[in-house]
Amino acid sequence: MKRNIFIFDMDGVIIDSEPLWREAQIKVLAEQNISITIEDCIKHTMGKRIDDVAQKWCDLFGLKINPKILENKIIESVVRLIHAKGSAKLGLYELLDFLKQNNYTIALATSSSMPIINAVFEKLSIAPYFEVINSADDEAYGKPHPAVYLRVIQKLQAAVADCIVLEDSVTGMIAAKAASMKTFVIPENPDDPRFTLADAVFPSMMALLYHLQKQH
Repeated sequence: MKRNIFIFDMDGVIIDSEPLWREAQIKVLAEQNISITIEDCIKHTMGKRIDDVAQKWCDLFGLKINPKILENKIIESVVRLIHAKGSAKLGLYELLDFLKQNNYTIALATSSSMPIINAVFEKLSIAPYFEVINSADDEAYGKPHPAVYLRVIQKLQAAVADCIVLEDSVTGMIAAKAASMKTFVIPENPDDPRFTLADAVFPSMMALLYHLQKQH
């Protein structure tokens, strides 16, 4: 029997945390006397797992600091910023309620670490909606590898064909498409031609909700 499964990415989809990630990276690298810009963060690290992010900065600037230390500093900074000023993306609660009312199984597949996930779920009070939570930290490879999405399927004992994924980054979209899942995108940069790979692109979560309502 067909199941309806909706899998959320987290950063930039559930919570407007991409600016917080950039703020944290700029601050932590400044402590290492390295100056980076928002554009540098978008280009090099958006949608990637934190160990890949830390390694990228170490390689790019020849940093002598252990990447694991840099990783932990960024995570701690992001957690503080989420608690201080994190907010749900417009339309999140309406979409979650719609999915619940229409018997969707709701899951999370994110590149973020568990301390970040816990901070977001606590800040937004959304834990009861989610049946499965999966962090790419628990996989051998982060996005754009499909492992984090395939693990959700494994945990739910479901079929790929039953799934819809919601992403905001090219990295995440590639991961979901590589898992052969229907992929919807609310892109941060709608002018990026790579998003034509998605099954559908929406300008907002409310536009996506309207689309799903019409299907029912």
